[in-house]
Amino acid sequence: MFVLLSFTPFQPTPGLAIWSLVIFVLFWVIMGKFAFKPIARALEQREADIQNALDSAKSAKEEMATLKAQNEKIMAEAREEKAKILQEAKEIKNQTINEAKEKAKEEASKIVAAARNEIENQKKAAIAEIKTQVGGMAIEIAEKLVRQQLKGQADHEAYVKKLVDEFNLN
Repeated sequence: MFVLLSFTPFQPTPGLAIWSLVIFVLFWVIMGKFAFKPIARALEQREADIQNALDSAKSAKEEMATLKAQNEKIMAEAREEKAKILQEAKEIKNQTINEAKEKAKEEASKIVAAARNEIENQKKAAIAEIKTQVGGMAIEIAEKLVRQQLKGQADHEAYVKKLVDEFNLN
């Protein structure tokens, strides 16, 4: 049992401590050369990649803001153009309507003038026809008066009335 009480797994002896230190330094050099440097380079590369990604995202964000501003500008120009086109269309519509009204007034004036001329011509033709009929009636009455050779004025007037009634002014 004495052996068990004196047993210690690590007894600091100078030889063991030196060899442990040499192995630890060798291990540290080997790990530094083959593990720490590649890990450090990988971490630096990853940091650079992340920074590049952040810069790209920032530039993309700025570009999107620029594109959005340009889009808004284009939309405003399109709205102005739309309003201008609509205004021009209204003006053209109003101008066309006014021209159509003027043309209709001119046509109506021409039609009214033509109708008045036609009425005047018909009136003149009717008056000429009436004059012709009245002249013909007067001649017939005169013929009949001369044939009959009336003796008195009363007989003469009665005969003229009788003839006028026969003609009926048709």
